[in-house]
Amino acid sequence: MQDGKGSTQSFLGGSALTLLFERFLVLSFLFSLILVFVQVIMRYLFNYSLSWSEELARYIFVWQSWLGFCLALRYGKHIRVDVVSHWLSPRLKIVFETIAWLLSLIMVLFLVTNGFQLLRLLASRGQVSPALRIPMSYAYAAVPVSCLLGSALIVEHIISLFTTSRKEQK
Repeated sequence: MQDGKGSTQSFLGGSALTLLFERFLVLSFLFSLILVFVQVIMRYLFNYSLSWSEELARYIFVWQSWLGFCLALRYGKHIRVDVVSHWLSPRLKIVFETIAWLLSLIMVLFLVTNGFQLLRLLASRGQVSPALRIPMSYAYAAVPVSCLLGSALIVEHIISLFTTSRKEQK
């Protein structure tokens, strides 16, 4: 969301929380890169494999993907098909975009509710990962947590459609 000065404000904070997300993603990527590199070196040079490194890299990648989804929403860089919206009047374009955002919100809230149900099921069964022996709910939590954040960002986008259109009408 753009404020009047050209800077971006959002649920993710416009600065502090967004910066935290970005740094986490960069640092976790670097950590994964080093982890996989060490695994390859260990396997091919020392003929010894770390049993847990591939699993940890996979879980980090899952969290990176879903938190990256939030940043894509934050910056409006998610994939979208906008062929139709270019031909619409400004008023119809707002209606069209609102419907698209509402459909996205429904999908994300579906993932939130079902994701938390899955977490409860995994926790009740006590399922742990094979190599790291951590609860599987830690890996699966990426979906509902990120979608919960994403739903707040989608609501912000919807609100900004109407506040921006009102400012332009004045």
